[in-house]
Amino acid sequence: MKINNLIKKGLKICFAKRPVYTTANILTLPPGDLLKGRKALITGGTSGIGLAIAKSFLASGAVVCITGRDEAKIKKVREDLENINSDYKNRVFASILDVKDVASFPQKVDEILQSLTEIDILVNNAGVRGGQIATVSETEYDDIMDTNLKGTFFLSKVISSYMIKNNIEGNILNIASASGIRPANSAYTLSKWGVRGLTLGLAKTLIPYGIVVNGIAPGPTATPMLMDNGCKNITHNSNPLKRYALPEEIANMAVILVSMMGKTIVGDIVYMTGGAGLITLDDLNYKI
Repeated sequence: MKINNLIKKGLKICFAKRPVYTTANILTLPPGDLLKGRKALITGGTSGIGLAIAKSFLASGAVVCITGRDEAKIKKVREDLENINSDYKNRVFASILDVKDVASFPQKVDEILQSLTEIDILVNNAGVRGGQIATVSETEYDDIMDTNLKGTFFLSKVISSYMIKNNIEGNILNIASASGIRPANSAYTLSKWGVRGLTLGLAKTLIPYGIVVNGIAPGPTATPMLMDNGCKNITHNSNPLKRYALPEEIANMAVILVSMMGKTIVGDIVYMTGGAGLITLDDLNYKI
């Protein structure tokens, strides 16, 4: 009897420690014309959420320009997008853009317009994480804030001024974060508080011109930013959903928000968190 109990106890321990491997079957919007004729500029469009949004926009009929800082990577991603569908070859462009280099924005936008001819959608997606208050340096703090908030602020300024001047009724979509409603214990979290406030301010300022501004706030998402070790397991036990979101899920919502389907959604932040931050903070460690 004692031996049987020991075996059962041993098996229980082994199975309790066995890693859980989670996958998800998700629906993506079918190819269509929701964004036909639209011209979109997507910052940080070479990977993760930005790349997924670019793919969804293309599948929905838009002309897309992705940006990034690495010329070789941008070129490779553009080629990959073109190879998805022969129809994309004339609808996908790429441009080097450092969102921290605010002074370059007017010239860069002019260069991008030579390809797109018009911009009526801006997706502010470029972002970096980090900056925990216990360890952050001033240099790291500035890098995060300049990338996530300052760049978003000034690129929105340049693009919205362009839209107003040319009587373009378009969309600005900011990729915020569930961190924007949490206690801010890092430069990243603080920057996303700023993006949330900026989204509200831009929406109120620009809606009289027919420019609709909204945001999407992902929770933990299976992107290279969070899963840079190449892990494919999307298990996230401390998230109520028990898994990471997938970039394609965020991209679905992005299409809806910038399409005519989302015309009456103004100044909103759509939280796609699996419950993280909204109903629990258990997935984040606030200890120093």
